[in-house]
Amino acid sequence: MEYVSRVPRPPLDGLIDDLYYLAGAPPYARLTLPASPAALLVVNLGAPFRIRSGTDIEPAEYADGCVVTTPTRAWEFGYPPRTRSVGVHFKPWGPAPFLPMPAAELCDRPVTVEQVWGRPAVAELRDRLATAGGPHEMLTVLEEELMRRLCETAGLGLVRHTSSVIAATGGAVAIGDLRVAAGVSSTHLAQRFKELIGVTPKRLARAQRFATTLLALDVAEPVDWGDVAGGAGYFDQAHFGHEFRAFTGLTPTRYVEVRRRFLREHPGHVLDGWPLPAD
Repeated sequence: MEYVSRVPRPPLDGLIDDLYYLAGAPPYARLTLPASPAALLVVNLGAPFRIRSGTDIEPAEYADGCVVTTPTRAWEFGYPPRTRSVGVHFKPWGPAPFLPMPAAELCDRPVTVEQVWGRPAVAELRDRLATAGGPHEMLTVLEEELMRRLCETAGLGLVRHTSSVIAATGGAVAIGDLRVAAGVSSTHLAQRFKELIGVTPKRLARAQRFATTLLALDVAEPVDWGDVAGGAGYFDQAHFGHEFRAFTGLTPTRYVEVRRRFLREHPGHVLDGWPLPAD
């Protein structure tokens, strides 16, 4: 697969980790993405893909792309035989200035780009992307569209600062301390988070702590789960196991097996690092 990414220019860099272009044959027809403290926008330029946001929900097809706010559980991405898209890896608060609805309405309910920006605008954007000269020009087109749509968002400064502290501490921070430092009530802080991120500060901190722990794992070596749980500040290994299943849908042991499969079958692949084979 071909993968090209870059950080956008200010002020978008305060909302977005990177813009990316992805094209080619996926390593697996279906990938599981553990819940993470991040959000995603995909503008699809190829055949439709499918998303299932929970084992109890039927997969839905997305032709023009999708918007995914910070998830609370693992979700499954089904690729066509060949895929082509551009997208945005948002910081947790990043989609808020581009959404016409509260982020909480999209929590664990991915929507099409058309539902967010409207059919005419999305059709025009896809046409411009399809006729661009290559990946870098496509990312410029996407960046220009985001700059054009950027708007002021009430409460964004509070949510951005508080979320940044959560990220900087790997989720190991008392939410009460953040509330006191911000000079707002717990209710106000939670409401702002749900409006702009889709989840409460506590839930975001849980996702951040888990993601930090997961990304630090070296699955090529034997894993002492007791040490991992203790080092990450979990109450005990049972608590860690519960969190693991909640965020990945897998036990820790099964997760290592699946990660090792990806590393073994597709070493150095551009998608390796977070997605897991679901086939």
